[in-house]
Amino acid sequence: MRTPAPRERVVIVIGASSGIGRATARALAEQGADLVLASRSERALDEVRRECAAEGASVAVVPTDIGDAAEVDALFEAACARFGRVDVVVHAAAVLAYGRFDEVPADVFDAILTTNIIGTANVARTALRVFEEQEQHGHLVAVGSLLGKISTPFLSSYVTSKWAVHALVRALQIEARSTPGVHVSLVSPGGVNTPAYSQAGSYTGRIGRPPPPVDSPEKVVRAVVRAIERPCREISVGMANPLMVTGFRFLPGVFDVLVTPLMRLGAMSRDRVDPHPGNVFEPSPEGEAVHGAWGRHWLRGAGAVALAAPAGVLAARRARGS
Repeated sequence: MRTPAPRERVVIVIGASSGIGRATARALAEQGADLVLASRSERALDEVRRECAAEGASVAVVPTDIGDAAEVDALFEAACARFGRVDVVVHAAAVLAYGRFDEVPADVFDAILTTNIIGTANVARTALRVFEEQEQHGHLVAVGSLLGKISTPFLSSYVTSKWAVHALVRALQIEARSTPGVHVSLVSPGGVNTPAYSQAGSYTGRIGRPPPPVDSPEKVVRAVVRAIERPCREISVGMANPLMVTGFRFLPGVFDVLVTPLMRLGAMSRDRVDPHPGNVFEPSPEGEAVHGAWGRHWLRGAGAVALAAPAGVLAARRARGS
């Protein structure tokens, strides 16, 4: 089967109701792709459908909880029934909650793993089966995270899930070498200005925010579209990502000293909040949009990083010498 041109592609966008997924749906609609939009939030999906249809795209909406394998199967069946095939799957759905590991309720932790890990496995399993039925044709683009490569405090469930997502994607990429028409790509952003942080659960007493430097959803979408056009192993989005990964891997003492105070400075807003699960169990349509409310706050966070780093390095050196 030949590779479809952009205006002929059939694309399933999972997590299409907000953030990166919603921005991806808009960008692909502008290209004229046929779209199938999925997330848990039917009300928000209908808004996105109207936005994409205004660009002239043919759009189907299929509310889906990816943690339920039967619902994922139904999503792909609906896509094939409407458009006859699936060329690309962009998987951008995820949930998160802030808090120390021992403070986040077990059911919240488990629900995050169900959505982020089991959900990704459900999507990949069904996508690969459909691609095989299409004579080994199709492309899965998974949106990962910088936190699939490093660890931070206060996000243990999300970090655990994203490490697992990265591991699964790498395994699928190796296995896909035996099916040349099937591609699996990973896009790994750092902090992005989406509503995900304000919609997250919190057990820290504060609302989370994206850590600096903060990129726009559109910048991540450009990487997603680039991956669709030219299948690749991975695209990292975020100018600080390589530095963070290098520090985590090669200067663990320094990293461990710095990461907790910097999370408090750069990844927690000043807004107070009672403990709550956010959108972990149920969607919050009223808060779903492409952009969050964070603007260019990363400039303040970057200043804090610059001030804290020398002290952190000195403390790490003292720790090693003791």
